[in-house]
Amino acid sequence: MNWKDITWAEPQWLWLGLILPLAMWWMWWSRHKTKAPLLISGHQGLPVSRWVSGVSIALNALRIGALAAMILAMARPQIVSTQTKTKTTRGIDIVMSIDVSSSMLAKDLKPNRLTALKKIAATFIESRPNDRIGLVVYAGESYTKTPITSDKGLVLRALDEIQYGGLNDGTAIGMGLATSVNRLKESKAQSKVVILLTDGVNNSGFIEPLTAAELAVEYGIKTYTIGVGTNGNAQFPVAINPDGSFQYALQQVEIDEKLMKRIAEKTGGQYFRAQDNQELEAIYNEINQLEKTEIEEFKFTTTQELYRPLVFWALFIWVLYWLVQHTWLKSFV
Repeated sequence: MNWKDITWAEPQWLWLGLILPLAMWWMWWSRHKTKAPLLISGHQGLPVSRWVSGVSIALNALRIGALAAMILAMARPQIVSTQTKTKTTRGIDIVMSIDVSSSMLAKDLKPNRLTALKKIAATFIESRPNDRIGLVVYAGESYTKTPITSDKGLVLRALDEIQYGGLNDGTAIGMGLATSVNRLKESKAQSKVVILLTDGVNNSGFIEPLTAAELAVEYGIKTYTIGVGTNGNAQFPVAINPDGSFQYALQQVEIDEKLMKRIAEKTGGQYFRAQDNQELEAIYNEINQLEKTEIEEFKFTTTQELYRPLVFWALFIWVLYWLVQHTWLKSFV
């Protein structure tokens, strides 16, 4: 038992400890006051007298100890331990819909848009331990990279694998949103969210973005839209070198912000514009704050009372003192 863990339910009784020095003084004073002078002609009987005196002193010390134990017992020492249990009362299912068209390799974000996004999105995923998250990727077409799952390790590995290539180039915003809605429509979560990121203008796919937004509204899915790209010109990939590397050239950044705002407003979400790494990170932090998972916390308190042994020993000492004082010790005095 660690004394640091002990608390006192009735600490005001500890003030009675101030009477202990007074009680010790009174016992000493009364013993010497009542002691009569003894005139003897020899030394016979002195060992017994001294032995009885020593026993009397020891018993008085026990009386002080018993009084101290009673005072401590009245203050009710106890050990209180608290356990906390949390319960998620409102889960959120989130699908991150990521544009992987060639323009996501533009270098206005460092080292490029796609790599910057993956790093910031990974931090966002790690900050949502109580939610299920899925990944959808799109360019000229779309597919589900990871269904919604609570396995954050799986989602992070899938996010790390995302790269340009493998899909027809283009920007099919409607397809990316429709695939995300399809992943969430059967969800039983209290809140369903799509985070749709693009850096261009819808120019591919057979589903119009606003049609996909209407589907999101029908299934109660909120959509946050993010436009990525600086204002003005940026270094875009324009050709592939023989060694497989890209050739870059300055081109005008074009984002259909009007469309992205309409999608967000229609579904109850918000539109954000990220012109650099810091703004993109701030956007994901803001979404993280807007979509909070409600967690209920339960506290269980266990109290271990320690006063009972103190009461037992105090009573035992008092009874022992009374018996010795009125029986065995009495025969010597």
